[in-house]
Amino acid sequence: MKAVLKTTADFVAGVFMLPAWLVYQFGAAILGKQQAFAGWSQAFALVPGLMGVYLRKAFYKLALGEYGEGACITFGTVISHPTARIGRDVYIGAYCVLGAVTLEADVLVGSHVSVMNGSRQHGIERLDIPVREQPGHWPRVTVGRDTWIGDRAVIMADVGRHAVVAAGAVVTKPVRDYEIVAGVPARNIGFRGSRLQESARC
Repeated sequence: MKAVLKTTADFVAGVFMLPAWLVYQFGAAILGKQQAFAGWSQAFALVPGLMGVYLRKAFYKLALGEYGEGACITFGTVISHPTARIGRDVYIGAYCVLGAVTLEADVLVGSHVSVMNGSRQHGIERLDIPVREQPGHWPRVTVGRDTWIGDRAVIMADVGRHAVVAAGAVVTKPVRDYEIVAGVPARNIGFRGSRLQESARC
């Protein structure tokens, strides 16, 4: 019964989304895909409850390069770039901001998390022109499969698979597979599975 209800909700959301999708396509042709996408992402971020979850799913399945089955994006979360990729069974908490990033399958993202495109989006070397006019570097950031990102973390570099980023951590350099990091800037505090490995040796 639950599966039938989910399928029905997906269908209704898809039908409801068609007019919005056509307007989005029209806007993309005039304004460019990036600018049109950002507006719709912000609009759908503000739809509350289960209705919002299903409408965001319907929109992002059409608009993103990848939106995996079982993925869930909750209230207030904005995806700023249409090249973002959301894997299967990804969960993204409230009020997150994602750039042109890849979240692989089974990633859990807490609330108020920012996943940015690197730490050098604006040049700061020159003093004779404003920072906003200086060229920056925007690398794609990937969060690996089965990784957990805690609330209010800031991610500016790749995070490996099966890793954990503690709440409030600021990731400025790549995190290895199975690594647990915390702090500002984020530093290693252990590895997942290490206690099990130590117990097996005893």
